[in-house]
Amino acid sequence: MAATMKAKMKKSLLLPLTVIMGVFLLAGLPAQAGDPTVIRDTEIENIMNQWGAPIFKAAEISPDNVHVILVQSDDINAFVAGGANIFFYTGLLTKTENPQEIIGVLAHELGHISGGHLIATRDAMERATYESIIGTIIGIGAAIATGDGGAAVAVGSGATGVAQRRFLAHSRVNESSADQAALSYFEKAELSSNGLASFMKKLESEELLPATQQSEYVRTHPITRNRIDALEARAQTSPYRDKPFPAEWVEQHARLKAKLIGFINPGRVPWEYDDRDKSIPANYARAIAAYRQNHVEEAIKQIDALLVQEPENPYFLELKGQMLIDFGRVAEGIPYYRRAVEILGKAPLIRIALGHALLESAEGSNNNAGLQEAITQLDRALQDEPRSARAHRLIATAYGRTGKENLARIHLAEEAVLQNNLPYAKQQAEAALKNVEKGSREWIQARDILDHIENIENKG
Repeated sequence: MAATMKAKMKKSLLLPLTVIMGVFLLAGLPAQAGDPTVIRDTEIENIMNQWGAPIFKAAEISPDNVHVILVQSDDINAFVAGGANIFFYTGLLTKTENPQEIIGVLAHELGHISGGHLIATRDAMERATYESIIGTIIGIGAAIATGDGGAAVAVGSGATGVAQRRFLAHSRVNESSADQAALSYFEKAELSSNGLASFMKKLESEELLPATQQSEYVRTHPITRNRIDALEARAQTSPYRDKPFPAEWVEQHARLKAKLIGFINPGRVPWEYDDRDKSIPANYARAIAAYRQNHVEEAIKQIDALLVQEPENPYFLELKGQMLIDFGRVAEGIPYYRRAVEILGKAPLIRIALGHALLESAEGSNNNAGLQEAITQLDRALQDEPRSARAHRLIATAYGRTGKENLARIHLAEEAVLQNNLPYAKQQAEAALKNVEKGSREWIQARDILDHIENIENKG
């Protein structure tokens, strides 16, 4: 087990976004050209949760119960799936011109959650990785297209796309209901709702195009002139229609877009940011693009310049740590992750990256303190990020190296459950159950996994 896990860790460290943005391939399906890919980023998720806080409060929904997930795709889309999870495509985020438009879409999708317009899916999705949820949706689309639940992998992407849109699409009544709910949230939060209408207007002309040229958002969220008129009319009568959003949010939006462009399309950075633009967002994009293009010295120079301006910015520290680690300077990068975690406190994704780096640093040595710190960081991360298959895999590696095989098996079982590999999860949990004391923490964990699997099998 340990040798296999080490090989996987070495391979994952070579991926350009595994640490800061945590890019993962779709679970359960082979990656195909055009398939959406879940990405994770602490900064962007924190920004969107900050923006959404007054909307969540107005909707009387705890922000802890709603998860905003990014999906790397040039398409424009957003939807709710697998419970109260709002998936935003990066193509939608980069198309927006201000935070109001993103918050407008967020409020609309929250309206679907509040209205009970949730997609009906199997129970396994409630305890699955976000990657598995996306994979399941694509698989369901394939099954609808072919009439065969086992044909998900074989079906062509075109047929799958059509069926997937049919699966995700809401009725016009539900769309109108979500609009009205969103507008009421803006009123209660004392925020301008202009962003929702302006975003819809951007996409309105797409309805005149052939279906193959329309964005996914238009195809799954019918945009009619009546909807836009209703949104604009309500916005005009609001006492908050001209109320500006906080300047901090405008700057955050600029940094959000810069980060996405730098990571996903580094070659676009010189076209998006003129040489005369010396703003922090422009320099942020340049630093990330240099890193992504493996321009080592330039990347380090750029991030150091940003840290001179904002030395305690946890996201700049995180980026510096990732650069050093991916450039093979693991020991130098670890302190930057540690400092970022100290500043943020609740930073599960960075803790996972730190745990990964500590494991890599301790590999081949007797650095027991490093392994123990990795376990501490990963265990804390799982409290806030229980759906992270990667964290379970890494902590299983750490426990395996310290000789705690039963704990390693339990976390391998948890990882397998999240990836819907139930036979392997059952095998690992049963092996752990045989070797732990009845009633112990490990026994309870293994028993919980087996009960969950049995519940799914009985319902299946």
